[in-house]
Amino acid sequence: MFRPMRRFRQQMTDDECIRVLKEERRGVFSMHGDDGYPYGIPVNFYYDESDGKIYLHGAGEGKKIDSLKADSRVCFCVYTAGEKAKVKRGLDVQSVVVFGHVDVVQDRAKALNECRNVGLKYFPDDPEYIEEEVKRNENVVCILAITIDHMTGKKVNES
Repeated sequence: MFRPMRRFRQQMTDDECIRVLKEERRGVFSMHGDDGYPYGIPVNFYYDESDGKIYLHGAGEGKKIDSLKADSRVCFCVYTAGEKAKVKRGLDVQSVVVFGHVDVVQDRAKALNECRNVGLKYFPDDPEYIEEEVKRNENVVCILAITIDHMTGKKVNES
């Protein structure tokens, strides 16, 4: 169902892909949008190693939720800022592309825990702030879980 990577020599291992998912701060979350147009939005996220899922937070209504109700299949892309290449010009960049499907986390305790995890990824030095935000938004926040069906990573040089 999923094609093999054409430039297989540049393919990253699953462990390298997971490292990028854990370390990088933003990704592009893409789904089927209105009138056949793709709909991609930049998001903050958290990769939970305990269950291998990617978690996002947001409102429980709107275009994103409507799109996911129509079709839960998604694509999620994360890429590094790059490092100066040692041999070539340009930057060495790594990217990860995930194909999967999304579910709304219905278990409120699980949802709030993953909401905390998202917050702590971005504000690790301020757990009190995260807890205040979770409590303030606990009745309205929606947590989405991406179950990974297929994942590939690629190392490229931008030169």
